[in-house]
Amino acid sequence: MNKLIIPALLSALILGCSTTPLPEDGTGGAPVESRSGTAVAPVVAGDLDASGLPRVLTDPKSKLAQRSIYFDLDRYEIKGEYQDLVASHAKYLVDNRGFKVLIQGNTDERGSREYNLSLGQKRADAVKRSLVLLGAREDQVESVSLGEEKPKNPGTGEAAWAENRRADILYRAADGRGEF
Repeated sequence: MNKLIIPALLSALILGCSTTPLPEDGTGGAPVESRSGTAVAPVVAGDLDASGLPRVLTDPKSKLAQRSIYFDLDRYEIKGEYQDLVASHAKYLVDNRGFKVLIQGNTDERGSREYNLSLGQKRADAVKRSLVLLGAREDQVESVSLGEEKPKNPGTGEAAWAENRRADILYRAADGRGEF
C-alpha cells in the first residue's frame, strides 16, 4: 500500500507546482501597444481555430482570411484592388511579430515549366516586397514558387486560369502552429 501512496503523492506535488508560462513579452496576457499605436492583445488558446491560427486569420468575415492575390496574364505587379489586402496582412505581421508567412507564387498551366516557376517566384517576391515595405520584418516573410503545380481550379479556359494566377499567403506562429 505504501508503495502506491508515495508515487501518488510525488505526482500530485509535481503537478501542483507546474506553472503557466507567460507570453514572451512578459505582460501576462495584458494588451500591449504595437508600433502602430494600437492595442494588440496576445493570442490566447480560446482564440485559435483547429489549425492553431488565431480566428481573425481564418474567420470568413475577416479581411485577413482573404489570402490570395490575383495577377493578370504574364504579370507580377500587384493590382490596385489588392493593395489594401496586402496592407492588412502587413499590419498584422507588424502587430504580431511572432508570426511568419510563406508566400506561394502560382501560375496557370500555359507556358513552359521554367517560365512558370520564374513567373510564380516574381509574383511571390512582389507580395513579399510589399509586406516588407509596409513594415513586416524580412525574416517574417518567405517566398517560393509553385509554378503551375498547385492549381486552385483544375479546369481549362480563362475563368480557371484566372483563379490559378495568384500568390497565396500562408501563416505560421513562432511555436510552429499554422499552415506551412
